Amino acid sequence: MSTLPVFRWHLAPDGYATRRQLRARNLRPGGQDVAAQLERPRRRGRPPLVAYLYRVDLAKPVRPMTPGRWRAHAAMMRARRTCPECRRDAGYVIPTSLGSCVTCAYPEEQRAA
Repeated sequence: MSTLPVFRWHLAPDGYATRRQLRARNLRPGGQDVAAQLERPRRRGRPPLVAYLYRVDLAKPVRPMTPGRWRAHAAMMRARRTCPECRRDAGYVIPTSLGSCVTCAYPEEQRAA
């Protein structure tokens, strides 16, 4: 097993990028293994933050969204907006901390207003 090259935060050489940086360039790792890692030191004995880097020259273009993928994405977002209690589209993604729309989560406050 070979060890990964480790770079300090903001000191990675050109040719490496994180997943987010690849995505900003409309690229994806494309099945390649992690090529290196960044470490950002932290205080008080906490372990460093780690970001994995991929080689840009081995990255592949992002796959285009097909009509089927758009439909699946729309269905997923619709499910996240639908309240499980009143079954209405809330118009926003329902917070998992509430588990239902604001109207169902706080009915007494809705009646007072």
